[in-house]
Amino acid sequence: MGITLCAPIISPHDPNKVGVGLPFAGPSFSNLMGTDDLGRDLFSRLLYGGRITIFIAIAATIVALIIGTLWGMVAGVQRGWIDEFLMRTADATMAIPQILFALVCISAVGASVISLPIVVGVLLAPTTARMARTAVVVELASDYVVAAIASGVKKSTLVFSEVLPNIAPQLLVQLSINVASAVMTEASLSFIGLGIQPPNASWGTLMLQGYAKLWNTYWFVLFPALAVTITILAFNAYGERIRVLLDSRKSSV
Repeated sequence: MGITLCAPIISPHDPNKVGVGLPFAGPSFSNLMGTDDLGRDLFSRLLYGGRITIFIAIAATIVALIIGTLWGMVAGVQRGWIDEFLMRTADATMAIPQILFALVCISAVGASVISLPIVVGVLLAPTTARMARTAVVVELASDYVVAAIASGVKKSTLVFSEVLPNIAPQLLVQLSINVASAVMTEASLSFIGLGIQPPNASWGTLMLQGYAKLWNTYWFVLFPALAVTITILAFNAYGERIRVLLDSRKSSV
């Protein structure tokens, strides 16, 4: 992810410049990952495409974190019919295949760097809501919360001053998982033509273009596919590492 942020500095060519090399040229010193059908440098396009993919994934994760945390906190604090309604709504939303729901939404509002994070973020919000709700319920049952409420402290005050900071590590784990899911969803949407549109390109767009020219060269689709795979594995490993640290900290208390 970090290397994509430095794309303007380390990119050897303009990502949209045509004819920097021969069409479908293989990797070389001048074109590290070869060129596409228009002779554009694939390494440069991969770097700039990664910026778009990562931006959409992080923005979607923020949307999911805000919506999902508020959703789960309200359910966990209010309980009763409100909790039941919100959680059944989350279950119903999660029962719909994400890619199908995304297809309908993107087809309705159009694909852009604004609509994609919102749609993907809404798709990821129910999972975040369920995690947040569970964490809030556990925290509200803690002795310090029960004692504070018994002493007259408002529950709403405790939720934002004590409960929310204490469930932040769990939210951080979910955040890393959501980033990986958002990268996959964005790549999937772009691969079927409902993501970032040319001349701009995300990793999913590059895979779509490379797949269409697969009989000419496999480099075209290989490198963006590897970029997506490595990014997803990295964020999943990061989330797993945080979870292990949290579990070890709890067991030592």
